[in-house]
Amino acid sequence: MTGVKVRDKESFEIALRRFNKKCVQAGLLREIKKHQFFEKPSVRRKRKLNDAVRRYKKSLHEM
Repeated sequence: MTGVKVRDKESFEIALRRFNKKCVQAGLLREIKKHQFFEKPSVRRKRKLNDAVRRYKKSLHEM
Protein backbone atom coordinates (compact mmCIF):
# COMPACT_ATOMS: atom_id res chain seq x y z
CA MET A 1 0.00 0.00 0.00
CA THR A 2 1.39 3.34 -1.04
CA GLY A 3 1.20 6.15 1.45
CA VAL A 4 2.89 9.35 2.56
CA LYS A 5 3.04 11.06 5.90
CA VAL A 6 2.37 14.78 5.93
CA ARG A 7 5.40 16.59 7.27
CA ASP A 8 5.27 19.52 9.67
CA LYS A 9 4.11 22.73 7.98
CA GLU A 10 3.64 20.92 4.65
CA SER A 11 0.67 21.88 2.53
CA PHE A 12 -1.84 19.31 1.40
CA GLU A 13 -1.06 19.99 -2.27
CA ILE A 14 2.62 19.11 -1.82
CA ALA A 15 1.77 15.92 0.07
CA LEU A 16 -0.72 14.97 -2.65
CA ARG A 17 1.92 15.58 -5.31
CA ARG A 18 4.36 13.29 -3.44
CA PHE A 19 1.65 10.63 -3.15
CA ASN A 20 0.86 10.79 -6.87
CA LYS A 21 4.56 10.51 -7.70
CA LYS A 22 4.88 7.41 -5.52
CA CYS A 23 1.82 5.85 -7.17
CA VAL A 24 3.31 6.39 -10.62
CA GLN A 25 6.67 4.95 -9.54
CA ALA A 26 4.96 1.89 -8.06
CA GLY A 27 3.04 1.33 -11.30
CA LEU A 28 -0.39 1.36 -9.67
CA LEU A 29 -2.12 3.27 -12.45
CA ARG A 30 -0.69 0.98 -15.12
CA GLU A 31 -1.85 -2.06 -13.16
CA ILE A 32 -5.36 -0.66 -12.70
CA LYS A 33 -5.67 0.16 -16.40
CA LYS A 34 -4.43 -3.31 -17.31
CA HIS A 35 -7.19 -4.95 -15.27
CA GLN A 36 -9.91 -2.52 -16.34
CA PHE A 37 -11.06 -4.70 -19.26
CA PHE A 38 -11.00 -8.44 -19.84
CA GLU A 39 -8.11 -9.61 -21.96
CA LYS A 40 -8.43 -12.83 -23.90
CA PRO A 41 -5.73 -15.42 -23.14
CA SER A 42 -4.48 -15.34 -26.75
CA VAL A 43 -4.10 -11.55 -26.61
CA ARG A 44 -2.34 -11.81 -23.24
CA ARG A 45 0.17 -14.33 -24.64
CA LYS A 46 0.82 -12.14 -27.67
CA ARG A 47 1.34 -9.06 -25.48
CA LYS A 48 3.73 -10.91 -23.17
CA LEU A 49 5.71 -12.20 -26.16
CA ASN A 50 5.94 -8.69 -27.62
CA ASP A 51 7.08 -7.34 -24.24
CA ALA A 52 9.77 -10.01 -24.02
CA VAL A 53 11.00 -9.23 -27.54
CA ARG A 54 11.07 -5.50 -26.72
CA ARG A 55 13.08 -6.13 -23.52
CA TYR A 56 15.50 -8.41 -25.42
CA LYS A 57 16.07 -5.83 -28.16
CA LYS A 58 16.59 -3.13 -25.55
CA SER A 59 19.19 -5.26 -23.74
CA LEU A 60 21.04 -5.83 -27.02
CA HIS A 61 20.99 -2.10 -27.75
CA GLU A 62 22.47 -1.25 -24.32
CA MET A 63 25.48 -3.53 -24.80
